[in-house]
Amino acid sequence: MKLLCGAALLLLLCAAACAQDSPCICEKNKRVMNCRVVNGVCWCDSVGSSVSVNCDSLTSKCLLMKAEVTGSKSGRREKPKGAFEDTDGLYDPECENTGVFKAKQCSGTTCWCVNTAGVRRTDKHDADLKCSQLVRTTWIIIEMKHADRNVPLNTESLKKFFRETITNRYMLDGRYISSVLYEKPYITIDLKQNSSEKSSGDVDIADVAYYFEKDVKGDSIFHNNRLNISIDNEMLHFEKTAVYYVDEIAPEFSMKSLTPGLIAVIVVVIVAVVAAIVVLVFTRRRKGKYVKAEVKEMNEMHRGLNA
Repeated sequence: MKLLCGAALLLLLCAAACAQDSPCICEKNKRVMNCRVVNGVCWCDSVGSSVSVNCDSLTSKCLLMKAEVTGSKSGRREKPKGAFEDTDGLYDPECENTGVFKAKQCSGTTCWCVNTAGVRRTDKHDADLKCSQLVRTTWIIIEMKHADRNVPLNTESLKKFFRETITNRYMLDGRYISSVLYEKPYITIDLKQNSSEKSSGDVDIADVAYYFEKDVKGDSIFHNNRLNISIDNEMLHFEKTAVYYVDEIAPEFSMKSLTPGLIAVIVVVIVAVVAAIVVLVFTRRRKGKYVKAEVKEMNEMHRGLNA
C-alpha cells in the first residue's frame, strides 16, 4: 500500500514538473528561445541576453534590439519579402537585468549616453565618458505618410483604429495616447508618459513605439500575428514612417554632431539675416543722404528769396 502511495505521489510530482517546464509559444515576441510554462504563464529567454521575459507583456526595447542584432549576426534573422538592410539606429545595446537600457552605451572604445528609448542623446566620446543618469523619454511622436490617394481617409475612423490598436495590441493605457492627428497624407500619433504618471505595471511608451514601428514596416515582433492596418475595410499602405523623441532633459549635442544638411540650413539662414541687415543699413544711409540733400536745397532757396 505504501509502495502504491509513493508511486502515485511520484507520478503527481513528475506531472507537475512536466507542466511547469512544458514548451509554449511566446505570442508577443518571436525572438526568444527555451520557452516554458511557469505557474500558467509562458516565460522565454530573450535571444542574445538570456534574460527571462514574460510573454504576457511586451518585451523591453533594449532586449529586442539585442536579440535583433544577435539574430542578424548569426544569419537566423527572418527577413520579410523585399526587405533590404537598414542599420540606422540599430546597435548591440547593454541592458540592465530588468531589461532597460544602461545609460552609457559603447561600441569598442567609442561611447555615448542614451535615453530610456535607447536613442543617443550626446556626442560620441571615448570610454571615459560619464553618463550620470538614464534620462527619461517623456514624449514620442510617430509620423507616418500613407500612399497617395484621391480621397482623404475618414478622420474619426482613423483615430478610432489607432487608439484601439495601441491600447489592445500593445496594452498601453489610453491616457498615454495624447493625440492622433490626420492631415492628408500624414498621420501623427503622440505618446506622452511622465515618470510621475507611470506605475510599475504600465507598459513603457518606448517599447510600444518600437513594436508599432516594426509592425508598420512589416517586421512584426509578434509570433504569427501581423498587423493589418485597415480603415473602413480598406487596407492602408505607408511610404514612410519616422519616430521622434523628446526627453525630460534636453539632449547634449555640439555643432559638430549636426548633419551637413542641417548645418547648410543654418548657414543659409545666417547669410539671409546678414544680407537683410546690410540692405537695411544701406537703405537708411541712402535715405539719410537724400534728406540732407533736400535740406541743403531748401536752405539755398531761402537764401535766394531773402537776397
